[in-house]
Amino acid sequence: MTLNKNEIEHVLAEIGPVLLGGWIQKIEQPTDSTVIFHVRVPGQTHRLLISCRPETARLHLTQRSLPNPPTPPAFCRFLRAHLQGARIDDIHQIPNDRIIEITCTSRHGPRTVVCELTGKHADVLVLDADRRVLHSLFNHRNRMGHPYVHPTPVRRQNEPYESQPIRFVGGENVSMSSAIDVYYSEKESTLTKEHAEQSRLHTLKQAIKKEQRRIDAWQEDLTRAARYRDYARYGELIKANLGAITKGVDRVTVTDYFDEHLQEITIPLDPVKSPHDNMVEYFKKHRKYLAAERELIPRIEQAMRQVAQYQDELRAIAAGAWTPPSSSDSRAVSRMHAHQAALPMSGTKRSGPFRRFLSFDGLPIFVGRNARENDELTFGVAQSDDLWFHARGVPGSHVVVRLGKGAEAPPETVRDAAALALLYSDLKKSGNGEVIYTRRKWVRKAKSLAPGSVLVSRERSLFVRLDQKRLDRLKTQSFAEER
Repeated sequence: MTLNKNEIEHVLAEIGPVLLGGWIQKIEQPTDSTVIFHVRVPGQTHRLLISCRPETARLHLTQRSLPNPPTPPAFCRFLRAHLQGARIDDIHQIPNDRIIEITCTSRHGPRTVVCELTGKHADVLVLDADRRVLHSLFNHRNRMGHPYVHPTPVRRQNEPYESQPIRFVGGENVSMSSAIDVYYSEKESTLTKEHAEQSRLHTLKQAIKKEQRRIDAWQEDLTRAARYRDYARYGELIKANLGAITKGVDRVTVTDYFDEHLQEITIPLDPVKSPHDNMVEYFKKHRKYLAAERELIPRIEQAMRQVAQYQDELRAIAAGAWTPPSSSDSRAVSRMHAHQAALPMSGTKRSGPFRRFLSFDGLPIFVGRNARENDELTFGVAQSDDLWFHARGVPGSHVVVRLGKGAEAPPETVRDAAALALLYSDLKKSGNGEVIYTRRKWVRKAKSLAPGSVLVSRERSLFVRLDQKRLDRLKTQSFAEER
């Protein structure tokens, strides 16, 4: 509930004579919708509070000292540059409206501060000597540089926050500003808590969705790896029958020594590989299964515990038992969030160059972050047999899969690297596109072109659609490159 035009008239009658001729010594912006002018008059300094919060738009003197952000917002910096040290020449209300004009003389010449205390359209504007808009609290660029025009009452005839009269009564010992200050202090405390709850609800719901996507991706990986659960058994049975298996067959039937009834079992083979290589492949895939269980099960359990904590907090908010952090806690949380925002997504390693990921098959994938890193990755780090990827025909990151000499990248690794090449390219917004790839030895520097520009031969291509589960899995896996 905002001040109505009659209440504004009464409060101006009280504070106008006090502030006229005063000097604006200091300017603060404790919130995105609140500005405080420290006005020095002989023997005293007054704090003039101007709030453009839609529910509580108002103007009055305050005794409260509000905490300020560590870095002043852009509008506060503008006010300090243009109005700090200015003399207040006049304060008046536009007749029959909730608009106040404060005219000042500053070192830059005449300036007018217009306080539009009009509910959801509330704003503070600064005008120059020709009454052109220099800046506004909410940075309404469509008004910048144009002559100021008072908004018409029609614009606000259905104003949802139009105030009903409140009996603010001043007196010998209590000023009207003090009564308004107390009333809105309590009201804003309630509103701040409600807004904090709504903001936290949104944050919690988004966090739960994110954690659930990660859980789903990990469980899918675990399910895929579970196919290899019996592969150690197959490897051992092939090992016991190596001499009896002929190269080129696509299956072998042997006695299952792990079965108490010694039943026969048929084991599929890759006819291109030797019996020994088939055995090695089965053991390798079984190790992948063990690694997946070792790595993914704890991650899933931890994520499920985190989801349970978020859900407990949701229930506390619904029951009215949630308490927002104190202002000092809020600043600490803000610093923590700022620090976390500066950290890489999980799956990247910021201690060194490049983004770094692990493919589904456990192979390292490097992604350049800019033209310089692209150049360094392709021509300084990648080896000749490594696989190189790039989105076709658009700017984007160079992506390299580290392979051993003569080794082939498994299909899932190729799809992982291609997805990253698309994700970190100008095709990201479309969500799909063509990615080319080749051995690093078939990539050459393009002479006299910018860093990161290359010429590619013997390329192959793959059409890619970004899959959120694949990306979630990649972003939750990191590695440290072996030196």
